[in-house]
Amino acid sequence: MSGQFGLLKQQRFAPFFVTQFLGAFNDNLFKNALVVLLTFQAAHWTTLKPELLANLAAGIFILPFFLFSATAGQLADKYDKAKLARLVKVLEMLIMLVAAAGFALTSLPVLLGALFLLGLHSTLFGPVKYAILPQHLHSDELVGGNALIEAGTFVAILIGTLAGGLLAGSVEHPAWIAAGGFVVAFAGYLTSRGIPAAPAPAPELVVGLNPLTETWRNIAFARQNRTVFLSILGISWFWLYGALFLAQFPSYAKFVLGGGESSVTLLLATFTIGIGLGSMLCERMSGKHVEIGLVPFGSIGLTLFGLDLYFASPSALVGTTPHELLALLSLPTVWRVLFDLMMLGTFGGFFIVPLYALVQLRSSPEHRARIIAANNIVNALFMVVGALAAGAALGAGLTIPELFGIAALLNAAVALYIYRLVPEFLIRFMAWLLIKAGYRLHTEGAAQIPEEGAAVLVCNHVSFVDSLVIMSASPRPLRFVMDHRIFRAPLLSYIFRHGRAIPIASAKEDPAIMEQAFNDVSEALQAGELLAIFPEGGLTPNGEIQTFRPGIRRILERDPVPVIPLAVSGLWGSYFSRIDGAAMSKPFRRGFFSRITLRVGTPLAASEATPARLQAEVTALRGELR
Repeated sequence: MSGQFGLLKQQRFAPFFVTQFLGAFNDNLFKNALVVLLTFQAAHWTTLKPELLANLAAGIFILPFFLFSATAGQLADKYDKAKLARLVKVLEMLIMLVAAAGFALTSLPVLLGALFLLGLHSTLFGPVKYAILPQHLHSDELVGGNALIEAGTFVAILIGTLAGGLLAGSVEHPAWIAAGGFVVAFAGYLTSRGIPAAPAPAPELVVGLNPLTETWRNIAFARQNRTVFLSILGISWFWLYGALFLAQFPSYAKFVLGGGESSVTLLLATFTIGIGLGSMLCERMSGKHVEIGLVPFGSIGLTLFGLDLYFASPSALVGTTPHELLALLSLPTVWRVLFDLMMLGTFGGFFIVPLYALVQLRSSPEHRARIIAANNIVNALFMVVGALAAGAALGAGLTIPELFGIAALLNAAVALYIYRLVPEFLIRFMAWLLIKAGYRLHTEGAAQIPEEGAAVLVCNHVSFVDSLVIMSASPRPLRFVMDHRIFRAPLLSYIFRHGRAIPIASAKEDPAIMEQAFNDVSEALQAGELLAIFPEGGLTPNGEIQTFRPGIRRILERDPVPVIPLAVSGLWGSYFSRIDGAAMSKPFRRGFFSRITLRVGTPLAASEATPARLQAEVTALRGELR
């Protein structure tokens, strides 16, 4: 995990990380301090009920996300994001001066106005926060960078929330809250000055000020790439799901666990640590590229541990008075609850980090900030709808554990719906699970696989899972050209079919299938896709590389694209190889948990990629191990 933490020493990441951390911390410090102040000293400020004030404050803070996210996205695409970050920090300092005036004048409208402006500050910074990462980080650093951002944000939320509550209850005059916020904002401004330049991708953009028109336009940009838009829906669902759990923590701690105020902090801290742990593990589990196979894995955990939280929750309080923290921790059921919350956070990290990285990677650079803005709008909409639905469900008599259980079941339904629309998520999960659970894969030279543009990957063919090995190591979706019999292989046919593999047959077997395959290959390459083929024409019967067939020349004559040689080794003798003539006949053959290697060679120009040259390159890459 040294790779992602090494980013904290890099000028291109560290100042930005600290800036966004301090911003998230300050948001929650002021917001929670104000809520605590209005809850316990409501009579000094207004005649409104404290619970109404708390909800009003939450609504005022989130309102700017609906009104100004579209404009924020346009600004981040039009201007240098580093300069925008500094201007936003200046705005944050001015907002704290407005808050100080509100405290000094004992004016609730001024304070709520400051809270609205603080929401505007977060709205303006949102597109900068996620759109700047692809400009400063390499593609193999995006997962690690996003993991640090997500973990840092949740830690900042936790510390800011705790600090806000402590500050509200300890200072003699509430104006000190604004003073503390100003100091944090000024520190954020100083760190923002170290953020390297991030030039505007669309400096000629004319900023439209109509929020409704621009919101729909931003969403239209997101919808241009179906995977990106569905990833945004997945991110928004996570925030709905997570916000639903977080919002119930105070009542859950008091009325279900029977704990006091400290137990609320315990629940929040446990969930936050889980998010940080899951986010940090993402880079190691994904092999430093955007592994969307982790997303279904995350959704499974979010469902299972959400359901277990329902079953683990006590049906009745033990005793009649709130438990002290140590007394509460002496109850076995509480440890199960804490474990469930920790795992919810951990699997939430597995779910959310690859989705953010995928949106950044697959969004067009000139529209990226506006797509992030569309994401923020949809996030806010989902959270508001989720809060209203949760309130209605609880008002109708549903208990908090029952709400958790229903939310977990809905999470499973939403996940299945998304994976049905975009099978790539599920396919990558199956490939990732097979390789991670069955083998120890070592990849060399994966950076040779281009991040964009058409290319053909050629590889030796040792087993039925060669394609899954290549798929798990590729940062981009692959389309495989494979023998029509392997395409129809039991169990694997689902992956090949939904992965849009291209079945091919020899002219002797079925000339119609062969011609259709070459037409499909040409269409894919002209669309800029990445193809992978096995030029041997079938699985090796003896572990040695067979003669490469001339079909590759026909492909390159029609579409002269770069060709990248690959070699798989270590799979000969496995359950999926033909070591005894028939593959998948002896389930406990050598191969599971053994080390396999995938080596990627230097790309060759189409004119150099003869079958003989490619066979020699692949043989050299493979080495002695079959």
